Amino acid sequence: MILITGSTGNVGREVVNHLQSEGIPFVTASHRRDHGDRYLNFEDASSFSGALQGIDSVFLMRPPHLADANKYFRPFIEEAVKQNVKHIVFLSVLGADKNKIVPHAKIEKIILESHIPYTFLRPSFFMQNLLTEHGEELREKHDIYVPAGKGKTSFIDVRDIGVAAMKTLIHEEHRGKAYDLTGNEALSYQEVAEIISAITGERFTYSNPSILGFWKTYRKKGISTDKIVVMVGIYTTAKIGFAKRVTSDLQEILGHAPITFEQFVKDSADSLK
Repeated sequence: MILITGSTGNVGREVVNHLQSEGIPFVTASHRRDHGDRYLNFEDASSFSGALQGIDSVFLMRPPHLADANKYFRPFIEEAVKQNVKHIVFLSVLGADKNKIVPHAKIEKIILESHIPYTFLRPSFFMQNLLTEHGEELREKHDIYVPAGKGKTSFIDVRDIGVAAMKTLIHEEHRGKAYDLTGNEALSYQEVAEIISAITGERFTYSNPSILGFWKTYRKKGISTDKIVVMVGIYTTAKIGFAKRVTSDLQEILGHAPITFEQFVKDSADSLK
């Protein structure tokens, strides 16, 4: 039996959809008692035992607001050891093997120390984040408002991550491996604006604000300081050229080329209006 955490999020929904399409049995976990098949709250360690009972494999996602790996995730992994969980697929982040400061790197370390067989999925920036995080500017101003300079990003579609997660959950040859997942090309945000313009037939721009301007704008929107810090870190990483790496890992898992940014825009055109 497979336990899916984060099943209502962008990636989690895709994992659920693909497991269902393959007829693979699974249960979903939620921090709300009236949602999901099992109650699991990383801020409530008493929920761990019941959530993991009878579970063989876990698809693990870090709730964005929880950064203390030792406080929230070490007890969960320790309970997984007690419950004889045989495999953890952890949704990490590209570069976690080099940037030991990010929470994902610390969670990876805890999983390694537990000796539970693992698979680490380290995806690059989600294409869908343009709609969820920046949809307001895209729809209302036809502008991409991120401080990424001329840096390029190897965007990935969450639908491909869902397939990769499903395959690594059910096929044992992926155990003990870490995959750097990217799309098949790196694009600047200026190129992103041009692609969206060409496909929709409407003019989209990339304003490339300063970090201070971005910070002030998002604080006025009521976005928390912690979240803005994370966003600035992501776009600074792109600006200095650390987000442009393209790998073949995703294509090798999928068995075909990843979804292109052009296809993502075509599929999402209605959300841009």
